[in-house]
Parts: sequence; C-alpha cells; structure tokens
Amino acid sequence: MASPIHHPRFPGAPGVSCTPDGRLSGRIARLFVYPIKSCAGVEVQQSLLTDTGLDLDRAWMVVGADGVFLTQRSLPRMALIRPQLGSDDMVLRAPGMLALHVAQGAVEAEAPATVTVWQDRVPAWDMGAVAAQWFSDFLGQPCRLVRFDPDHQRLSDMGWTGGVQAPNQFADAFPLLVASEASLDELNARLQAAGHRAVGIERFRPNVVLAGLAAHDEDRVDWLRIDAADGAIALQPVKPCARCPIPDIDPMTAESTPAVGDTLRGYRQDPRLGGAISFGMNAIVREGAGRTLRVGQPVAADLDFG
Repeated sequence: MASPIHHPRFPGAPGVSCTPDGRLSGRIARLFVYPIKSCAGVEVQQSLLTDTGLDLDRAWMVVGADGVFLTQRSLPRMALIRPQLGSDDMVLRAPGMLALHVAQGAVEAEAPATVTVWQDRVPAWDMGAVAAQWFSDFLGQPCRLVRFDPDHQRLSDMGWTGGVQAPNQFADAFPLLVASEASLDELNARLQAAGHRAVGIERFRPNVVLAGLAAHDEDRVDWLRIDAADGAIALQPVKPCARCPIPDIDPMTAESTPAVGDTLRGYRQDPRLGGAISFGMNAIVREGAGRTLRVGQPVAADLDFG
C-alpha cells in the first residue's frame, strides 16, 4: 500500500491523507435526512441508503393550492417546521402549533394527486385535510402536504450523471448532497474575518458531511467509496450544488441576512455553473442501495485530476 503524502493542492493541510495515486481518506462525520422538502432536517447516526438517497429523504413536500412546490426561498418559516421520525409515523412541531402526527406509509395517504417540482409534474399522495390545515395555518396560505408516489421514477438530469439513470424523490435534482467540515471551516473563517458570526452546516442542507478532507475537495472527487459492515457503497459526485438564498436563512429563527451569500460570492463563483456560487456536490448512488451509511465509517475518495 502506498504511503500517505501531503495533499497535492493543500500541502501540509491538517488531517488530510493522500496517496500518490490520488486517493484521499476521510470519514463520515454527520448524516442528515430531510423528510419534508425545505423543512428542518433530522440528524441521524445511521440511515438506510436507497437508489433515491437516504431513506425518507424528501419523501414529502408542501405544495400550494396550485400543486406547485413551496420552499424557504419564498416562505422562510418552513425552516421552523421540525420533523421527528418514529418507527411508524412522523411528528411535526412548529412554534405555536400543536404537534402533527403523519403516517410514514404512502398507503396511509388519503388521495392521489399530481404536483409540480421545478419542471417535473409527478404523481403523489395527498396526506389529507388535517395536515393541509396545519401547514396552511402555520404558513399563512392554502397548502397541502403530499407524499412522493414510490411507484413513480423521477430521474436526475442525465446530462450531469453521464447517462446513468439516478432516481430521486422530491429533492431539487439529485439523490444526495455531500459537503465537508473543512469547506464550512473555510467559509466561517472568512465570515469571522469580516465581522460576521460563524454558521452551521445545517444552512447548506447536506445529507453526508465528510471529515478528513481539505476544503472543497468534494468538488474534485470522482468517487466516494465506503466500506459498510453490510457491503461496499459507492457514491459519485456529479454536479456542484448551485446556491440560492436559503443558506442566508438562519434555521433556528427563519431570519435572513445576506452575509453567507455575499461571502461565498467572493470566492465560490463556479465556472461549471456559469458563475453561480456553489457549495457542496450533488451525488448519485452507484453501488450499495439497501446498505447502511453510518457516522464514523471510513471513506476513500478518488480525486479527479482531469
């Protein structure tokens, strides 16, 4: 086995191990599931990996009266809706609201529906009048809660996946979002140097947070390989994640300030996205659906020097 050497782009970077063949090693530091699109996430110690990402990730979505998806972009208060996953149901809590219990199974939904997420019109299951009233009361406009129809296949953009068919549910476009602790550390150093407070990784809504990589190495990774107890897992980062105003929203207060976006704009304009700012990488599942991701699992990353 080759001996570790300093990272080729970040000589002397602490905690980074790189072999001469361009392989990085790290570990999974944190895992997040976002059961309802654009509502708060749930941090977990382990999660079943499926073809569409982590189990129950973006399985539900809030839509307006017209069936079009709603997000924090226009309704920052969605950040204050906090799901808790149980064995059979999901409990939702929000300031000033009684807890709402939602069945996890699509078979418990009340009626079929057709909804719109970005340019896709997809079949879904309406979760009923009680859930609709709860969301409408909290968000101040007519809303419905819907569950993705598991019999439908919504594919990621194959222009970015290299022709690989990668299904996802109500995520914006891809099954998983991968970020690193070092990338957040770099942002926070810049924020604090400018007199702003540090922020948490929750603002960027990643599924998998990696430790042991240098800042933004996730941008340059061709494959991520995880040796899980139940078998091998392979994830492939395929597209930088273009950032909208959501990272400017404090997930604890739903208040928005421009500091995060303004800071990223100073050093994260991405030519692969026509100059849009990026943070983190969208990824697809290439191997290991049905296996379990766990915090602490070692990760080997193949760097792409192309």
